[in-house]
Order: sequence, then structure tokens, then C-alpha cells
Amino acid sequence: MGKFDALFEDEDDIFAGSPVSKYWDISAQLSEDLIKDEFDLLIQRIAVMEAMLAETHDYEDLDKTIKNYAVINMDKIDHLKKSVYMELAGQLIYRVAE
Repeated sequence: MGKFDALFEDEDDIFAGSPVSKYWDISAQLSEDLIKDEFDLLIQRIAVMEAMLAETHDYEDLDKTIKNYAVINMDKIDHLKKSVYMELAGQLIYRVAE
């Protein structure tokens, strides 16, 4: 279970929108520099996860491995994706409040 499970009980009613729509609503209100910085942090996170995954899987087949896992675990991935959007939206809000 993700950190934000309680918020997904009615996806269309979460703060008047889905986690995806709320992330983009928030990001549209922020400076381009802040968005670029957060995007760079996201890319860094992906690069670290790929490096970790490559320790146990062939680096050349990572894309295929990731796609296969996503298909097999579609519901789990969809749920985690919503949690990640909520986490990223929270980070954006936190950065503005700094």
C-alpha cells in the first residue's frame, strides 16, 4: 500500500481532480526554474533506479524488463504512479513554501 491510499478512494473527487491533474495544476503555477530543478531531481531518481536495476539485470534489456514488469503488474504500477504524482506535487508545494 502506498503513502496516499486514503486519497484514492474516489479518484475523480480528490481535491477536485486526480493526482495527475493536481500535479499539473500545481506545476503550472510555479516558476520555470523550479520546475526544471524538480525535473532534474526526477531524472536523477530514474537514473539511480536504472543503475540499481542494472546490477541484477542485463543493462541492454532494461527497457524490455521494465515494460514486461509494468504489464504483469499493471494495477500495482497504476496505484504506485498515483502515489508518486502526489509525492511530487507535495514536493512542489514544499519548494514554494521554502
